Amino acid sequence: MDRCKEIMAARDIERTLDRLACQILEQITDHGSIALVGIQRRGADLACRLCGLLSARARADIPCGELDINLYRDDWTSSTATPNINATRIDFSVEDKTIILVDDVLFTGRTARAAMDAIVDLGRPKRIEFAVLIDRAAGPVERGGAERAGLRDEGDVAGPRHGARQAHVEVASRHDEPEAVRPEDPQ
Repeated sequence: MDRCKEIMAARDIERTLDRLACQILEQITDHGSIALVGIQRRGADLACRLCGLLSARARADIPCGELDINLYRDDWTSSTATPNINATRIDFSVEDKTIILVDDVLFTGRTARAAMDAIVDLGRPKRIEFAVLIDRAAGPVERGGAERAGLRDEGDVAGPRHGARQAHVEVASRHDEPEAVRPEDPQ
């Protein structure tokens, strides 16, 4: 029995990314200071898509990078499994930039915290913000929420926030269409 329900279809994801691009450009008037960093794995693909939309709308090249946060997580040493290390590719200076961290789902904030630590190790940005498809924390960043979210989940969309199900985003490669967003049962 498949207990998954689709939360966002491919067209919803595209519309959400377009809306996030509009919000970013409206709220950050210094477009030259914007840089996107996608959190590996799914956030990197989303950041690439969002960067294309931002660059086209701003008529400027918005830098985009990929960040692996596995060794910055506070729980990696307590895990019995070896962390799956991905590449970090940030080919621009983060100094004085408004860094927008992009990920699929924000829930407890542990990934966000690890990403901020990793970015600060690379330099001193002017500001660090978050853009996510689904904000399960549903609050301001101080409480674990994102500045920009396609969907804020108060517990009714992907199941109870502290329950058995977590949101999972299936995003195809950066050149394909995103597939869907739906809850999944933990493994």
